[in-house]
Amino acid sequence: MRITRRAALLSAAAVASFAIIDRARAADTIKIGVTSPLTGPAADVGRIQLNSARLAVADVNAAGGVLGKQVELIVEDDQTTNPGIVLAFSRLAANPDIVGFLGSIRSTQVNAMAPDVARVGKPVMFGGTDPTLTHHGYKWLFRCRPNDSYSARVIADYGVNTLKLKKWALVYSTDAFGTGGMNALTDSLDKLGIKLALSQGYANQQADFSPVVLAVKQAEPEVMASYFTYEPDCALFARQLRQLGVRTPWIGSPSIISPVTLGLAKNALFGTYGIADFTPDANDQSKAFTAQYQKAHGGEIPDSGWTFDGIKILCNAMNDAKTTDPEKIRAAILSLKGYKGTEGEYNYDENGDGLHGYNIVKNDKGKVEFDKHVEMTA
Repeated sequence: MRITRRAALLSAAAVASFAIIDRARAADTIKIGVTSPLTGPAADVGRIQLNSARLAVADVNAAGGVLGKQVELIVEDDQTTNPGIVLAFSRLAANPDIVGFLGSIRSTQVNAMAPDVARVGKPVMFGGTDPTLTHHGYKWLFRCRPNDSYSARVIADYGVNTLKLKKWALVYSTDAFGTGGMNALTDSLDKLGIKLALSQGYANQQADFSPVVLAVKQAEPEVMASYFTYEPDCALFARQLRQLGVRTPWIGSPSIISPVTLGLAKNALFGTYGIADFTPDANDQSKAFTAQYQKAHGGEIPDSGWTFDGIKILCNAMNDAKTTDPEKIRAAILSLKGYKGTEGEYNYDENGDGLHGYNIVKNDKGKVEFDKHVEMTA
């Protein structure tokens, strides 16, 4: 079939026209990239967090959007792995229309993607709690949960001064999250004159926690603290702990009160304590968000609100800055003071930490009961 010069010119014009239309469509929305664990051991948690982010987008869009445009999420599966999140972020970063990102709740994954975040130079809202993540000069990371220097201080204070218990054991993941928690808790207890009777690390996603449980049992602690990265690990450890007759009072990091953990562990976690960045009854914003989430998702209770807060803070910053320029968005986030979110009151410091306290909760026969909020000074 012979193509005439006229047909070729018309074809080229059509391609150019479609390219213009595609660019116009790209400019129609404000795009935020999301790395989320849609598969892997954190898929259930990832589903809840993505649902929460979408509720925030719906609120923002209903209120007029950002800079007069609607907000759109572009989502990539991080597969709950470090290589997975590096690949997911690289795919998102290749899209020049994406103006900011929602990262991971897993410190080890945030650590893996951080060099690429620095290279891309756009704001990333994240939930990982390893304190060092905001102290390595990564200017584009903005945390939407309190870091573990605060969680450790709250755990230590509650165990020593409220429960009046002195002999401690600690079980922690040897990844970035768990190691950061271990270091922070060891330091916090040391300042209270307490030396750990046991500091026991473990590798993530074990099939059997019996050796760890036996180490705890042999140490005979008065109280146990834990930093579990993955909810299934926490649940398995809890079941095996109870099977071997260990009834030691237990104060855990937020995974101990995740709906995923509670569903898997059931009565093995009755009577335990947790520190929670989010709990439905902590404040007016968390109550309203929980009701909104339950209405949209068949009564399910969300396990956190950080992705909801992260999207809203990023969108507010763009509206305040009146631009999508990364440096001006960054300045707007850092200037945020007194913002009331589901996770608490956000007051960003120069490092990118917005929250500085935790809630204490107790598992009362499967129901997580709010006790009190403990705000820490820097």
